[in-house]
Amino acid sequence: MPKLWNETIEAHRRDVRDAILDSTAALATEKGPLSLTMSQIAEKVGIGRATLYKYFPDVEAILHAWHAREIAGHLAQLTEVRDRTEGPGARLEAVLEAYAVITHASHGHHDTDLGAFLHQDSGNHLAHAHQHLHHMVQELVTEAARAGDVRGDIPPAELTRYCLSALAAARTLPSEAAVRRLVTVTLAGMRPPQH
Repeated sequence: MPKLWNETIEAHRRDVRDAILDSTAALATEKGPLSLTMSQIAEKVGIGRATLYKYFPDVEAILHAWHAREIAGHLAQLTEVRDRTEGPGARLEAVLEAYAVITHASHGHHDTDLGAFLHQDSGNHLAHAHQHLHHMVQELVTEAARAGDVRGDIPPAELTRYCLSALAAARTLPSEAAVRRLVTVTLAGMRPPQH
């Protein structure tokens, strides 16, 4: 087959897969994940059930694929923020703020049946994402400590746990302004001690 034909088919498959994931997430939020059927999803996407089964074996697999895609997107967003920011301290601050904003924005699905469903059996992709996030932040903390932007008297692994634990509170805050204040307070706790 010609290369252009293969690329067109692959693009179509990606589009259908994305439509399935988006439609399923919308239905799960609206109706609850436990009441969804493959027929409802196929109808919402505008495809036949047989086509849907070519992509996914069941509703649970679709929901987990959607969640994995969301997590990968968040990690990509953090990587982009890190890569476009100059200076160790500024890079750490930008990534922590982006992480807190993402955490705050995703609080809606954590407080629903969909969130409970996804986190009861979140599997390997969630653990891998947390590990990746921890590693990214720890590298940033290490660089910032070397530059004198954050304290060097506490191991970077401990400061990383502090940051991520503190910023988990963003999920419960009422506004983005409150999230930004939380980031400011978290960063203040990491500043080098004044002598």
